[in-house]
Amino acid sequence: MVVPTVAVLAGGLSHERDVSLRSGRRLSAALRDQGLTVEEWDTDAGLLDRLRRDRPDAAVIALHGGEGENGSVQTILEMLKVPYVGTSSQGCRRAWDKPTAKALVAEAGFSTPDWVALPNSTFRELGAQPVLDAIVEDLGLPLILKPDQGGSALGTQVVRDAAELPAAMVGCFAYGDTVLAERLIDGTEIAVGVVERDGGPQALPAVEIVPESGIYNYTSRYTAGLTDFFAPARLPEDVAKAVGELAVAAHRLLGMRDISRTDAIVAPDGTVQFLEVNSSPGLTETSTVPMAMEAAGTNLGEVFADLISRAIARAA
Repeated sequence: MVVPTVAVLAGGLSHERDVSLRSGRRLSAALRDQGLTVEEWDTDAGLLDRLRRDRPDAAVIALHGGEGENGSVQTILEMLKVPYVGTSSQGCRRAWDKPTAKALVAEAGFSTPDWVALPNSTFRELGAQPVLDAIVEDLGLPLILKPDQGGSALGTQVVRDAAELPAAMVGCFAYGDTVLAERLIDGTEIAVGVVERDGGPQALPAVEIVPESGIYNYTSRYTAGLTDFFAPARLPEDVAKAVGELAVAAHRLLGMRDISRTDAIVAPDGTVQFLEVNSSPGLTETSTVPMAMEAAGTNLGEVFADLISRAIARAA
């Protein structure tokens, strides 16, 4: 049996480079434990030449943010006919734009917190304060602000007082040209991984997220000890089922492939509120998808070794 050579693509130049490198290292080690030949590749100006010169049997995308999740690297792999694990370029674009993802999921009948998305130019042309006043009038307080594109909660700001809104908006615009302002739901934060098997996409056990600070921001996500995780989540059986159904539906609706992660909030009344889908979920020591795999009785290496076989067969 020929052992495939797998290129794990990690790093890149986005704000999430460090997290991506951590995901890539952990995934590479897990695949080596499965007996695969693994090379860790950074994504830089030499990527295309290297793909042509040292063409792998398959690539796995462990990139977070920017080109790794907006479909750019996926497009390169598709043009060069390199099999890869992960969502296609078109699916990535749908999930990468949070307002688009929310709109598609809402149109399918699922709940998502009310929101507005406005570009920086609107605040410049119409006046920042009148626009901020209109946002508060429409959505109320508290709010959560986040860049319309991006991950790892970079630029995310929670606003409980209208006086905090201008500074929070400026902080959010540091990470993107459009801000998504969303009604903040004080509930149970949940992450649900979805993995494709022979029977189709299947939800992994939901992971409950309890950050020490009360806000699951970048520091809480990637600093050990600052967040408690419960896998499976401490949810009633019917709510746990609804969470899994939402994650699988979002995976399908947005055209995800192989693996994805849906983030949601369970409101105090038990309603499951969709937040976003990640096409390249984190695989670090504090990431929820590996925790969910272990709760399901499997592990990172086993799952991705199977997805690599599927990707190679798909291309053939």
